[in-house]
Amino acid sequence: MFGFTELQEFLARGGPVLLAIMAATFVMWALILERLFYFRLAHNSVAEEALSEWRSRSDRKSTYAHWVKDKIVSEVRQKAQANVGFTKALVALAPLLGLLGTVTGMVTVFDYMAITDGADAKAMSRGVSQATIPTMAGMVASISGILFTSGMDRKVSRLVQQLEDEMEIG
Repeated sequence: MFGFTELQEFLARGGPVLLAIMAATFVMWALILERLFYFRLAHNSVAEEALSEWRSRSDRKSTYAHWVKDKIVSEVRQKAQANVGFTKALVALAPLLGLLGTVTGMVTVFDYMAITDGADAKAMSRGVSQATIPTMAGMVASISGILFTSGMDRKVSRLVQQLEDEMEIG
């Protein structure tokens, strides 16, 4: 079983940038889970409230009513898209942090080479590890986040379109 000691060793091998990647990934997944809970538990009541507000209007044909409808739909879209932009930013940040880890790891390798004239392969391997682990971690975090953020975009579009369709019918 992967325990706390193994996690500490992995973080030490990956260097300080790996800790930043881990923190960014944790925040990214917290935001993804928050959106999943919102869609599962809260969005239907938000949409129903918007529909009841629209249906309570006696005038639904005038230009002003059209503006009100656009405002209601916009508010629902805004609630559905909350934190999605920040999540996308974290998805884009993860590989960049991985690249930063690569650069810092390679600097470590070059430092070891300069100090030991390339004779200490074990010391250089630590630098190579410090260069490759953050790259891998950043890519894994980004790929996992991309799958969910693209799904969230589609879900937001679909739910807002459903609301607009129901407002047209009723």
